[in-house]
Amino acid sequence: MAPGGAAPPTPVAPLRHAERSLPDGVASNSRNCPICGESGHAALRLTGYDHGDWKLGCCRNCRFVFLLNPPDTEESVDELAFERTFMTRKAQRKSALRNPAARVRAFLARFRGHRSDPPTRFLSSGNVPDVGCGAGQRIQPPAVPCGIEISRHPFGIADRNMRARGGYRVHASGSEGTAGLGEHHFDGVLMHSHPGHEVDVLPVPRGAHRCPEPDGRLFLRVPNCASVNRRVFGRKWCGFRYPDHADHFTPESSGNTAAGASFRVRILNRLRRNFISIN
Repeated sequence: MAPGGAAPPTPVAPLRHAERSLPDGVASNSRNCPICGESGHAALRLTGYDHGDWKLGCCRNCRFVFLLNPPDTEESVDELAFERTFMTRKAQRKSALRNPAARVRAFLARFRGHRSDPPTRFLSSGNVPDVGCGAGQRIQPPAVPCGIEISRHPFGIADRNMRARGGYRVHASGSEGTAGLGEHHFDGVLMHSHPGHEVDVLPVPRGAHRCPEPDGRLFLRVPNCASVNRRVFGRKWCGFRYPDHADHFTPESSGNTAAGASFRVRILNRLRRNFISIN
């Protein structure tokens, strides 16, 4: 995705078979749609996709799917950090391999290839911020990494990894971190699954737009909520990991979000985007 003219947002496909409207006068919660700003009180409740206390909704205006009651930032950093919820779900998936469907997913995963290949191919040189960098190992030499990470444990690991390669890291959320980076100072930006973790989504791509040179690129990868994989596995889809996945993108909504931040959009896996690929 390269900086350029913005495109107006268009509606995206919801989880139609799970939509349940709330009775008149019953509010879902106070979180508004992170894309168009429509009141969260008017959102469609997707009750078939709730998990415990976490409630999923669909915006009536733009059809974006998002968590209605995400935790606050401090709670996300500590008790509900990504690395904790990820390891919990990983253990659950491992114990579920006796399930035939889980065995099929594990078999197909062998053919997806190494997940770092696209960022390595499209962001192969120069100074590259990695928004939501985790342990800081996605950006490969000769590119120099600049990591942005809010979780405390991977932040420390990323600090050591990136400084050893001439880079550095910023302890901040995606929106705060990108806003603090130098304007037109970088050769590209990497967002590997990160936008789905942000409660306040739009400031992240907008902040990222000011970082690269005029011909720089943003590599954006998020779970594909419109994939056949999601439709088959329903509420057990791996992309529904609450509460650290607060927003659920389709190719259309992710493209519209980037275009709304003045990027020109190019879909890299166009032939598979709504069928096989879960990203």
